[in-house]
Amino acid sequence: MGNFVRDILTTLSYEPDPVETLRHEGEELSRLDQRLAGFSQGNSRGRTAISIRPADCSVWDGNPRDVPGLSADSCRSLIESIAQEDGNRIPVLVRHNPPGSELPYELLVGSRRRFSVDWLNHNGRPEIRLNAMIVDLSDEEAFRLADIENRERQDITELDRARSYQSAVDRFYGGVQSRMAEALNLSNSQLSRLLALAQMPDEVVDAFATREELRVRHSEVLTPLLRRAEQRERLLVAARAIGLEQQRLAAASDRMIPAATVLTRLKQAVAEVGGARGNETALVVGDTRVGRVRPARDGLSVELTIGEDTDLEQVLRAVRAAVLEGRARVAEEAEPVED
Repeated sequence: MGNFVRDILTTLSYEPDPVETLRHEGEELSRLDQRLAGFSQGNSRGRTAISIRPADCSVWDGNPRDVPGLSADSCRSLIESIAQEDGNRIPVLVRHNPPGSELPYELLVGSRRRFSVDWLNHNGRPEIRLNAMIVDLSDEEAFRLADIENRERQDITELDRARSYQSAVDRFYGGVQSRMAEALNLSNSQLSRLLALAQMPDEVVDAFATREELRVRHSEVLTPLLRRAEQRERLLVAARAIGLEQQRLAAASDRMIPAATVLTRLKQAVAEVGGARGNETALVVGDTRVGRVRPARDGLSVELTIGEDTDLEQVLRAVRAAVLEGRARVAEEAEPVED
């Protein structure tokens, strides 16, 4: 069985078909799925699928899919397809767990199929079993196989993929990015951009409405801004404030702040370091930016954005301190320069 899957590894492209989208009863089929479906139908050279319970296998931690994020809603069409066919037509790939393990198998490919069968088992279809193929693959081979499948899936976020790469570069390739890029048929620059996305701070991730909205193109803009300490701190303060806004909007079922606006606000926060806005004073309560004080034609202008749970006493103290600081700066700049 290992030779069969290694043949798949050597013959499958790492790039999805740009033209044709293949579907089977609501399930998008990757080219890996096509090969596995052909195997299950032909069942040649003595290779057979086995039937197991979803609870018989743990999920391999090298797979980039966010398994806890799977839900009945996100897998609805697949659940319906499996229910109609009394099982998953395309087998999942598992390998034996080491002796003494709590469960006999480890799932390598097929997280959505495993979830769907498990959901059906707990919702009126306990007789359905998970069709699986047992393979003998190394961790690195399993990672490449899962990566091939998941690149063709629309429900794998760029962030999930990037974080799996960040873990894999040390785990499977000795920390050498060029080795990993060659193994995955990526350019060094493609891999570097994905790894930069993986290193985005949690504050930045939480500033976006969903994990899906944070993309490689955003990290390409933000990564240089996070390298200088002062810029980084301002950006993280702004990200925390946006994240709190997103939470309030989500709780109220209001429209979330779109990714383009989030990116603009983060860039603006950093742009206020020096330059034309260098005379501005940020108003920060705790670790949240609530406004700014800046020079105006006849004095100072105060701008505030106050959330429902913001401590007003702290805001007033911050405003007073910022106004006094702004007055002192204006007076200093107005003093004549002696020759």
